Amino acid sequence: MHDPAAPAPRPFALAESLDAFPESLRGGIVAIGNFDGLHRGHQAVLDAALTRAEAAGRPAFAMTFEPHPRSVFRPETPVFRLTPAGPKARLIRAAGLDGLLVLPFDRDFAARSADDFVGDILVDRLGVAEAVVGWDFHFGRGRGGSPAFLAAEGAARGFAVSVIEAFQDEGGGPVSSSRIRDALAAGDLGLANGLLGYRWFVEGTVIHGEKRGRDLGFPTANVRLGADCRLAHGVYAVTFTVDGVQHLGVANYGRRPQFDNGAPLLETFVFDFKGDLYGRTVQIGFASYLRPELRFPSVDALVARMGEDCAEARAVLTAMGPGTALDRRLAELA
Repeated sequence: MHDPAAPAPRPFALAESLDAFPESLRGGIVAIGNFDGLHRGHQAVLDAALTRAEAAGRPAFAMTFEPHPRSVFRPETPVFRLTPAGPKARLIRAAGLDGLLVLPFDRDFAARSADDFVGDILVDRLGVAEAVVGWDFHFGRGRGGSPAFLAAEGAARGFAVSVIEAFQDEGGGPVSSSRIRDALAAGDLGLANGLLGYRWFVEGTVIHGEKRGRDLGFPTANVRLGADCRLAHGVYAVTFTVDGVQHLGVANYGRRPQFDNGAPLLETFVFDFKGDLYGRTVQIGFASYLRPELRFPSVDALVARMGEDCAEARAVLTAMGPGTALDRRLAELA
């Protein structure tokens, strides 16, 4: 992937509608996709767009859609979002692109024909010089637009089209959002983060809890994750970023079987930190799965194990270091 450690040559532009699309990105190279997770396969699409844009002296930007199409067509079975809108924008910026266009996705948008998507949006509204898509990208009413259709339309309407082939991991397996979701649900952080190319992270607002951690000597910053989250319940070594400063910590995601077995909650004990975090927006990166959530024979046994968890998390995080180039760039932008 293009080295994300290098700063973007121009300020990052975020447009959340066609009407807000900036003139500075018009005539650029666009990478199009849903990009949930922005995994290594998605990064190959972004990297291709960025490389072509640099060669042509044009801006590179991504186009994506919110909410996830499955949430529109099957709201009764919400998809486990790997990267909601905020984290996705942060990742695209960290990848080095000049901007992101987020198109609101609803049934009316889905009813637009593939020809209308090309003519009205790509040509008339954006004036793209080239579109870069993955091999499985489909668009328009009934998913009628395919990469082959887009290439033919591009040839007829005066813009180039590049189609990026399927991306495989080192073992020849597919790199896909569904495989990453399954890995996170199984607590396999090694596989999930390997497919992502960075440490999976969440963003949220710190809320008040029952203050049990404080009473036990391990005060926690509590964040409620989405109802669609399928992350395995358990204890994790994590990074915790607030106000652009990254700290190390240990987190438990689960129902607290020792106490109330309530709704799932992410509780993070931040090492060597003092201060009030309530109401603050934080970013929590998952580096390693340490153990499943357990019920202990006594609170004292729980406290002893929490001390062991802290020691293990410190050791793991120290050994792992700052992560990939994309992890480091994300930390800079937090």
